[in-house]
Amino acid sequence: MDFTPEEMTAIWLSLKVACWATMVSLVPGILVAWLLARKSFPGRILLDALVHLPLVLPPVVTGYLLLLLFGRQGPFGAVLAEMGIVLAFNWTGAVLACSVMAFPLLVRAIRLSMEAVDNRLEDAAAGLGAPPWAVFLTITLPLSLPGILSGAILCFAKALGEFGATITFVAAIPGVTQTMPAAIYSLTQVPGGDAAALRLTMVAVVIAVFAVAASELLARRVRRRVEGRDA
Repeated sequence: MDFTPEEMTAIWLSLKVACWATMVSLVPGILVAWLLARKSFPGRILLDALVHLPLVLPPVVTGYLLLLLFGRQGPFGAVLAEMGIVLAFNWTGAVLACSVMAFPLLVRAIRLSMEAVDNRLEDAAAGLGAPPWAVFLTITLPLSLPGILSGAILCFAKALGEFGATITFVAAIPGVTQTMPAAIYSLTQVPGGDAAALRLTMVAVVIAVFAVAASELLARRVRRRVEGRDA
């Protein structure tokens, strides 16, 4: 397990991208999950479909769409480039790609947790004169915390293992955009790279197992709360 500097760079870059992807996705994920769990509005089904679209689209398609939209010639990428923000073929683009791919898992976990919150508690707080934002911050959000943490962990794990959309949007530039999955793929294509690929694979497996186990423990808390409410 003697990692080379290139392997360590890929590991740290993956952790950096996954952490940023989770942080960037968290607030929008909470708001979208709350809308889907608590509100009825025109276009709700469409929003739900768009949120979960990355789960059913091939990752390469998602990456290509990001390249069309956020590349230097894309409608959003051109505007960002004028502001000095370049996403394509940059680690920040990897954050965007990982965020898009992991967003459905984050939203689903938080939405299920919010749906498990007893509506009567929120209604009682509103009946006592609490404004909607106060009900959300003092009732809904704290009671949804296990699902939020579970979703954040799943988001991190998915971002850590994202490959297809990332390599399509930002390529695999060593030291810049070559995350662990991209490094593993590159190492399997060169003679003598199997040992290094195996080392990185073991790191990815250990992190993923820990993340899934932590997410499952938090999900059990949510299920126990639901069962206690229904009993």
